[in-house]
Amino acid sequence: MSVIVTRLTGGLGNQMFQFAAGYALSLRRGVPLELDISSYGRDELRVYELAPFDLPATVAPAATLQRIPKKVRGLQRAVQLFSSTAIDAIPVYREPHFEFDEKLLDLTAPRALQGYWQSERYFDDMREEVHSAFTPTRPLEVENAAVMQAIQRADMPVSLHVRRGEYVSDASASATHGTCSLDYYRSAIKSVLIKTPNAHFFAFSDDEAWTRENLRTPAAITYVSANSPSRGYRDMQLMSACRHHIIANSSFSWWGAWLNHRDDKRVIAPAIWFAQSKKNSKDLLPPDWERR
Repeated sequence: MSVIVTRLTGGLGNQMFQFAAGYALSLRRGVPLELDISSYGRDELRVYELAPFDLPATVAPAATLQRIPKKVRGLQRAVQLFSSTAIDAIPVYREPHFEFDEKLLDLTAPRALQGYWQSERYFDDMREEVHSAFTPTRPLEVENAAVMQAIQRADMPVSLHVRRGEYVSDASASATHGTCSLDYYRSAIKSVLIKTPNAHFFAFSDDEAWTRENLRTPAAITYVSANSPSRGYRDMQLMSACRHHIIANSSFSWWGAWLNHRDDKRVIAPAIWFAQSKKNSKDLLPPDWERR
């Protein structure tokens, strides 16, 4: 059967990019999408997080995964364990670099995708379909409904995301990603208030105590604490309901801003996405988002 298979790795934001790129390609080719979630059987730190969405895709069964040639570790080139000319093989396309790769748009099916695909250019032609796929179908919990009502009552709700977590606690992640400085947030808040003095900030963070202690504003601010990490998609849903956004160097808040449908939204993002990395992030942010 002709199919697109996209391999999911990392946390919620990464999984959403990987799904969106694969989903858009499957729509262009008119074939089903299957999700390879096999990495989560070996990753003790991450879990599959797309279950709350009613996705137009299925989890790839063992029969599909067996059709995907494996890459032998320790070799520079992809050495396949069986011939790539096998009739039922699903050719693998691996992300060649971090910036947008136009070749993905022209891939044929069947195909297995392995990469991060962190650019809206992979799925911008299927924007409405991706928005629909990432609309939670479950009713809001009582505490989240209360936050949503506060956002809807505010004159000018602005989401503000602070990402710390492993960016602080894990040496490798800290060296690669780093954290956005207080100067970045203060500058972004000041810029928002110049244009929208009636802004009401809604702060989302995986370190609420640090955020409360260090991030203050002369405007109204609500520190959102309704959700545990297992309900991160709810924070993202609440973010997307705001009018404008100040995001961290995080795919999580990237999606919180991107899922806002408004054409007049303002999104402020850090100019430096990676602290130490050779990855070129020029295609990561949509062109109308502000780098600061």
